[in-house]
Amino acid sequence: MPPIAFKQRMLPNGLKVFTSLDRSTPNVTVQVWYGVGSKDDPQGRSGFAHLFEHMMFKATKNLPAESIDRMTEDVGGFNNASTWDDFTNYYEVVPANHLERLLWVESERLGSLVVDETNFKSERDVVKEEFRQNYLSQPYGRLFGLYIQEASYDVHPYKRPGIGNIEELDAATIDDVRAFHQAWYRPDNASLIVVGNFDEAKLNAWVDRYFGPLKKPAEPMPVITAKEPPRTRPGVFEGYGPNVPLPALAITWKGPNAASKDAAALTVLDAILSGGKSSRLYNSLVYDKQIAAEAMSNADLPEDNGMFMVGAVMASGHTIEEGEAALLAEVKKLRDAPPTAAELAEAKNELLADRLRERETIDGRGFALGQALMLTGDAARANTELADLAAVTAAEVQRVARTYLADNARMTIRYRAESERPAGQKDPAKPPPPKTVATYTGPIVTLAPEGQRVAPPPLSEPVQPVLPKPAEKTLANGLRVIVARSSDLPLVTADLTVKTGAWADPAGLSGTASMTAGMLTEGTKTRTAQQIASQTEALGASLASGGGLESSSVTLNVMPDKLTEALAIMADVAMNPAFADEELERQRQQALDGLQVAYQQPGQLAAMASAPVVYAGTPFGHAPGGTPDSLPKLKRTDLATLHARDFQPQNSILVLTGDITPEQGFAYAERAFGGWRRGANPRPPRRSGPRRSPAPSPSMSPAPARPRSMS
Repeated sequence: MPPIAFKQRMLPNGLKVFTSLDRSTPNVTVQVWYGVGSKDDPQGRSGFAHLFEHMMFKATKNLPAESIDRMTEDVGGFNNASTWDDFTNYYEVVPANHLERLLWVESERLGSLVVDETNFKSERDVVKEEFRQNYLSQPYGRLFGLYIQEASYDVHPYKRPGIGNIEELDAATIDDVRAFHQAWYRPDNASLIVVGNFDEAKLNAWVDRYFGPLKKPAEPMPVITAKEPPRTRPGVFEGYGPNVPLPALAITWKGPNAASKDAAALTVLDAILSGGKSSRLYNSLVYDKQIAAEAMSNADLPEDNGMFMVGAVMASGHTIEEGEAALLAEVKKLRDAPPTAAELAEAKNELLADRLRERETIDGRGFALGQALMLTGDAARANTELADLAAVTAAEVQRVARTYLADNARMTIRYRAESERPAGQKDPAKPPPPKTVATYTGPIVTLAPEGQRVAPPPLSEPVQPVLPKPAEKTLANGLRVIVARSSDLPLVTADLTVKTGAWADPAGLSGTASMTAGMLTEGTKTRTAQQIASQTEALGASLASGGGLESSSVTLNVMPDKLTEALAIMADVAMNPAFADEELERQRQQALDGLQVAYQQPGQLAAMASAPVVYAGTPFGHAPGGTPDSLPKLKRTDLATLHARDFQPQNSILVLTGDITPEQGFAYAERAFGGWRRGANPRPPRRSGPRRSPAPSPSMSPAPARPRSMS
């Protein structure tokens, strides 16, 4: 893997600057990473770091609220931000000639943010609504967003959720908010990362001009001194939610930090347990035993000591006790014996390919540098991490499993429907938040009158993009092939699009096309579903299939030196699916379990209910993924018939992009898909005008605009 080449320097006020030049793009990403996260929230004011993620998009002394959107989105770029346990980052991607303007914007919100009562109350309401939507209304929002952290940590502020809670947000005062901003948003706690196409001399001059005058405060920053004690005996946490269709559980252990010598081995262990469909947890709980709808693991290695988690959402009719026994059995296997050489190689290939995919974009490279810097104190760890992962041995994986995943050190979090809570049992009451946590006496910034504001700097000359030049060829069997060399990074993406989607579902059998496409990777005439998964993931490749309203697709991403083998698998699943009865039953049950969860999520439920109304009278006027009524009716012959009729070369387009030339792409296409035989002509897409729905009643009012959420 090519390392991320970057330069770094520090301004006299403590601001760290990292730059990475890329002449192949006409764009640039500007990112500012602050060393403040949810662990730094004041006691009794959880959610402050995340609240400021929102506040930083409001007004500055010279910029009215929402100006950042106008200066990014209106020129074809984008902006966003995210809050983590240990840091908060703000980032934009814009055309390169907007670089100076965005540097000025970031200096503005670092040095002269307007923190007033109006903005504070507005964004507090947005955060509270985000809490309701993402944590309270989602079936598993409480488990993964609140309970796991609460149960897994004893004293460290990682215990508190980053979103905060409504009681503490409501108790916050403008003094609390201003004091938090003054304590953390300062140049010596910020790192500027710029990746993309720029003139180095001009960039350095602009950084000095806009960030250099910002003053480093005399007061030291607060320091988190809490140290999480080791767990010496197992524990159990019982959690409940009002809209939980399937029981779930998580088992956690305390782990090391991101800079630990054991971080790489735990990352590989995590990949062995849950990295793809050939992983141990998927094979055991989801595929073989079929007791779980989903199984997962996670090595959460932050700046301070973190945790390791395994978990599962149980399948219909199966219990938390079954899931707990199965998860612990898989963990015990890794303690008792090292992984096989094949498992170890597969995990490393997957991790390497994941890092490559991250670096396909300039903002992805910026994120890699920023995370390494924030979590380990060294941006160069973004490059050395790869060597650390490659050096992990099977014995080290077993050692860290024994070291950290001991039976007497686990915490089990069980999550059930509220209706299963024992009568009379209630969650323990939380202490009321303090009325105030700070008194602020510093300067207060206000938006300057319109005629007195400093204007943004002018734009530079546009950088002319050098776009990929696609080449096209049609094979003898009618397959249209398009190839475009788009990157020197060693990755290739191949996408086969078939011009048949949910519009082709037979009457009363909604979900036929979606199930057909989804089952392509679940077994062929010569490969089982498990063989497809293991062979693909051993190459470090990702292979997925699925269907939409208008088309279906098979998509492959792989390193160029593995392309021949990977394309052979891709062609096999596209041309020769088996649609085995046992695989259909397995996928049907997973789809039905998925619907149980989806029906508890307001957004998904609204989307399902809207299709028959919005597309009434057209072939799109049904639920494309199927319903509890239609899915049980699907037979193998329904899928095989649709595939034979519509999955044909003359009805398909193969696109290859990445580190590949047209000549190479056409040769690969011919080798993999040249033998795909044409059948009878597929039917043309059905076209019919949508039926006009009746006008809404005068008493109906429009739905309020959804608040912006940036987490």
